[in-house]
Amino acid sequence: QLQLVESGGGLVQPEASLRLSCAVPGFTLDYYYIGWFRQAQWNERESVSCISRSVSRTNYADSAKSRFTISRDNAKKTVYLIMNSLKHEDKAVYYCEGKRQDEETRGCVLLYSFYDYWGQGTQVTVSL
Repeated sequence: QLQLVESGGGLVQPEASLRLSCAVPGFTLDYYYIGWFRQAQWNERESVSCISRSVSRTNYADSAKSRFTISRDNAKKTVYLIMNSLKHEDKAVYYCEGKRQDEETRGCVLLYSFYDYWGQGTQVTVSL
């Protein structure tokens, strides 16, 4: 069973940046699509971004476009989410989720139900 470990969250001021990491120790990241999702208190989980096996195929939710960048380093078994110009409304627990795809027949999907595995999350707080 795929294990995902998120890190990099914290308390930052508005307009600051953070880099979140999603590591999959002990697994071959190459075979997995990875998605980032977030859940604010009292809200439903929402999509942020995802990346297929190929680094050129990514998707972003409207809230993340132009501010966030997803990338992967298969050798380091890690997917990154760089978040710039953070806003108060970005405050949430951020989760990465994974799904094995032996063939890349489609781009990644911005639906958390598509993914089979998820981590414990990392808290991001944006406040003065």
